[in-house]
Amino acid sequence: MDEATRRISLETSRHRITGHVRLPPDGYRSRLSDYLNSQERLFLPLTDVVITRLDGAGTEERHSFVAVSTRHVVMAIPLDEVD
Repeated sequence: MDEATRRISLETSRHRITGHVRLPPDGYRSRLSDYLNSQERLFLPLTDVVITRLDGAGTEERHSFVAVSTRHVVMAIPLDEVD
């Protein structure tokens, strides 16, 4: 199955996490909301990740891979969505 890489920004109660996620290019579960609402997905795998604290404390962290628990996602925004 072909996949499309999308740049997204997530917020948890404490962090803003920006990175790339792989989604199907068309059809079933091709939207970020479909992926997050899927009952069988417990974690959202992200690559090329930047993590910042919402309270502004600390420094920005960069990681090549992070798995974020979907139950901790408060807000998710696709950053490269085409109208």
